[in-house]
Amino acid sequence: MPESSNSRPVLIAGGGIGGIALALTLHQIGVPCVVLEAVAALQPLGVGINLQPNAVRELYDLGIDDTLLDTIGIQAREWALVGRNGNDVYAEPRGLLAGYRWPQYSVHRGQLQMLLYKVALERLGPDAIRQGHRVTGYRNHADGVTALVETRDGQHLEVAGRLLIAADGLHSAVRAQMHPTQPPIQWGGAIMWRGTAPGVPIRTGASFVGVGSLKHRVVLYPISPPDPSTGLATINWIAEITVDNAGGWTQGDWNRRAALEDFIHHFEDWNYGWLDVPAMLRGAKEYFEYPMIDRDPAPTWVDGHVALLGDAAHVMYPVGSNGASQAIVDARVLGAAMLDKGVSVAALLAYNDRLCADISALVLRNRGAGPFGILGLVDERCGGVFDNIDDVIPAAEREAFMARYKAAAGFAIDALNGAAPTIAPGARVTGPA
Repeated sequence: MPESSNSRPVLIAGGGIGGIALALTLHQIGVPCVVLEAVAALQPLGVGINLQPNAVRELYDLGIDDTLLDTIGIQAREWALVGRNGNDVYAEPRGLLAGYRWPQYSVHRGQLQMLLYKVALERLGPDAIRQGHRVTGYRNHADGVTALVETRDGQHLEVAGRLLIAADGLHSAVRAQMHPTQPPIQWGGAIMWRGTAPGVPIRTGASFVGVGSLKHRVVLYPISPPDPSTGLATINWIAEITVDNAGGWTQGDWNRRAALEDFIHHFEDWNYGWLDVPAMLRGAKEYFEYPMIDRDPAPTWVDGHVALLGDAAHVMYPVGSNGASQAIVDARVLGAAMLDKGVSVAALLAYNDRLCADISALVLRNRGAGPFGILGLVDERCGGVFDNIDDVIPAAEREAFMARYKAAAGFAIDALNGAAPTIAPGARVTGPA
């Protein structure tokens, strides 16, 4: 490694939401970087997600504010749970209506990724994002790291960097090398079918609504404004059941196309007047099946000059709408650590100390149903059938339950509103970057 380590970029494995958010952050603070993305050409893949105000705040601080985010999604107004008999369990305002200084957004994951990618190309230039380059492993050195890379045309490359940040997702090759004895992917028995369909938005018109019970439910929310001519928005929905997981996941693929008849019988009589679930499901053009999975928390996200970020560090059940949000926050916390400690192993360790234990606890909290745990309490106390939820779970208990979750997930209102920016405006890494 003859050249000075200070002349090498930070390498980022993965061009998803976390990886591109980190690239934008490093550019903002004056740290050269290169993104190594496995796919030959990024495409707007995925389904609907929610960005919590703690992540939206970080995007705003990157110059990606409502003028851009409003083009790919809508600002959420409400989060609500409804029992299987159609009666409200819990509802609260979200985003600006809840008193946050930043909104919550419901967006299509792929469109968010492509927005971040477009901004990154404009700011960093096309040479900073190398598509068709899969990071398969790494070697640590005293003054840096070598990423082992396989290209789409079969070449095997070695790319030198000051640091390697692995944002390469659920099946991270970097995490597998860092933790070679890690347990297999954990599946708790829940199966999700996902799709989008045109529909009239319900309740506030921008509500995230979960209907049913802990082990048998539908979640829906709009990810576009209504079309002025039809009044119809794009509704993102998830239909979910929990089955016996003793035999493990037997379908093979973790993300596969499905047929409506595979699952609609579980929801055929779910028509409440204000929401016709079977009609909504039938309105989709395509269906995807996913197991609800995560990984047991890793004891550390750092090995020498290498760190994990996003799903590679902490893939979690999608019950709290904070997977993508946490990846963005990871990127910003890591950038702040570099401002404090330089582009160094010390910065990686500070990042790890700040987040690893707390987010590992959040992974386990989400495995225990996260905010949907309220539905579990309803099941336990009344079998899911009630007239007045206050007779089952008092309002104060419901509110305390949600407050604990928000605090654990990093978006308690007062704490977030009162916190200083993760990265101060104009801050740059001093010395050689």
